[in-house]
Amino acid sequence: MPNTLILPTLNRRALLGGGASLLATSLASPVLAAGAASAVIDVDRARAAPIPIALPALGGDPTLGAQIAGVISADLEGCGLFRVISQQAYGAAPAGDIPAWSKWTGVGAQALVTGRAENQGGQVRIEFRLWDILPQTQIQGTAYTADAAHWRRIAHIMADVIYERLLGEKGYFDTHIAYVASTGPRDRRTTRIALMDQDGQNTRYLTDGSWMVLTPRFHPSREQLAYMSYQNNRPRVYLMDLASGRQSVLGEFDGMSFSPRFAPDGGSVLMSVSRGGGSDIVSVELGSRGVRRLTNSGAIDVSPCYSPDGSQIVFNSDRSGDQQLFVMDAGGGNVRRISYGNGQYATPVWSPRGDLIAFTRLGSANWAIGVMRPDGSGERILSESFSVEGPTFCPNGRVLMFWRTSAARDNRGSGYGSRLVSIDITGFNERVLPTPTDASGPSWSPRLG
Repeated sequence: MPNTLILPTLNRRALLGGGASLLATSLASPVLAAGAASAVIDVDRARAAPIPIALPALGGDPTLGAQIAGVISADLEGCGLFRVISQQAYGAAPAGDIPAWSKWTGVGAQALVTGRAENQGGQVRIEFRLWDILPQTQIQGTAYTADAAHWRRIAHIMADVIYERLLGEKGYFDTHIAYVASTGPRDRRTTRIALMDQDGQNTRYLTDGSWMVLTPRFHPSREQLAYMSYQNNRPRVYLMDLASGRQSVLGEFDGMSFSPRFAPDGGSVLMSVSRGGGSDIVSVELGSRGVRRLTNSGAIDVSPCYSPDGSQIVFNSDRSGDQQLFVMDAGGGNVRRISYGNGQYATPVWSPRGDLIAFTRLGSANWAIGVMRPDGSGERILSESFSVEGPTFCPNGRVLMFWRTSAARDNRGSGYGSRLVSIDITGFNERVLPTPTDASGPSWSPRLG
């Protein structure tokens, strides 16, 4: 068995790597001028006119204060729904508990973040206030205390709070991305499961590259990943505990097992198992490891994914003659085709909101990433290129991530470069994520808290 590189993951209740918990306490609002209640701006309006927000460096430790403000600014601007006002427009932030309202209205800010960041000998304390400028009100006040090593994660949590308070729905910045990191020539690739923060920082490797690995998938509530590995030249689905690095095979099958996906309640894993010239979809219980076969069509049934409520499963199959998308009840019955566009369809994934299914569409010239409603209506293409595939949704369903292969030779000598790309579900704000190697097969984690 190859060695596994173990690195603890983080959750908001207990930040591993020192055992110190992340303590969050409320900050009382100072006395303010009377004003109207703060207004939530809906996401559609923010797409058309991003919310102007001022994010001066926090007071206290000047280096840490600037770093915190920098991470929050990158998160908010990266989602395309906020416009961070340049500090050149307002200079140094004035001292005092209550903002100088005229200063901030003068630069066009609708929201303002103030606070202090202190490094206290191995721990950090970060105070944070969010202000709504027009009604002149504080709409959030929180202080966080944690190990100094986790200052970046506190900044992501603060960005999530800002997103939620101003847009009315939970953010997605305090999350991880699992993906397949690839290096080496195209005909001799080394692949490893990698884990990083959603902004591309803090990359760490969970496998050592001894065997080819594919399709990492997050458990909905535990620190676990399911993925496919060719370990000992037997392609099978494995379950990895992220805290300990322990891994185990999910089900013993005569044929190959692949394309895992957890049930919404986390109690079982869907996967495909090859049989003869086809493959069936099965469900494996994590506790008993009992197996339940859900399809038996003689076709190639692959890439299953549950709806958020667990009542339905979308998958792709060639049972109609070529590769198309189908939806069935969770027990395997009532199968109906939902894709009818030009081309073949693959890698479907259900939105956490339940309103959309994302997919890869394979055309004769290019591939595309798109979305459709669960009944197949309303198909929209979001991105099209030489080769794009493997969409995954962020936890609030507003953003997709996928991977793109470039037809041009990259600078790593691998023949074709592959990168992770994010895009809003309306098709705007397409962005390439920084990764230290070629990257493919992304999976977006649930919120860490």
